[in-house]
Amino acid sequence: MTDTARRRGRPSGRTGADLIAAAREVFLESGYAGTTMDAVAARAQISKASLYREHPSKDALFAAVVRSWADAGRDAMRPHLDRVVEGADTRADLITLAEIMRAGVLSRDVLNMRRLVTGEARRLPHVAASYLEESWERNIRALAETLRILDDQGRLAIPDPLTAADQLTWLVIGSPLNRLLLTDTDRIETPAAPVANAVDLFLSGYGPRA
Repeated sequence: MTDTARRRGRPSGRTGADLIAAAREVFLESGYAGTTMDAVAARAQISKASLYREHPSKDALFAAVVRSWADAGRDAMRPHLDRVVEGADTRADLITLAEIMRAGVLSRDVLNMRRLVTGEARRLPHVAASYLEESWERNIRALAETLRILDDQGRLAIPDPLTAADQLTWLVIGSPLNRLLLTDTDRIETPAAPVANAVDLFLSGYGPRA
């Protein structure tokens, strides 16, 4: 068999989005400090020279991984927000939404990415700032727009939808998120306070007008 035939028979390796996915796996497994470009190239089944052609440094690769992660979740909440707007039972609809929010934010992958970005936030502030804007803040604004619509419909009374969206989010995820980020575990236990309690507290301040 010729060298040319052997080269043609080999897997071509992972590039583009597949390369980013491979790099994310390595970063999540080893952390930023423990990740090497050699390890990423090996996981992606490409040469280190090929990796450096796409991403000239580990910092650049890390930034691309974080950007890709934020882009992938950019509109994940949209169908659930639309269902709240189209629903007929505000409390039940908000409880369902809150359960989805909590499950998403507290999922193992999201928590591990948050830990990864937070760990490098001081050294790579532009990466952390981009993640905050494109992931967290974007979702808060989308929730605020939904709350504004519910206010227009008379289903809620919300003078400042952006503040209300921030408050609802932290009522729902604040305590379990804090506990999970400050413990060495990925196990998601049932939070002490049910989601319904958080929604009821929210509605006590923003319930519909009489």
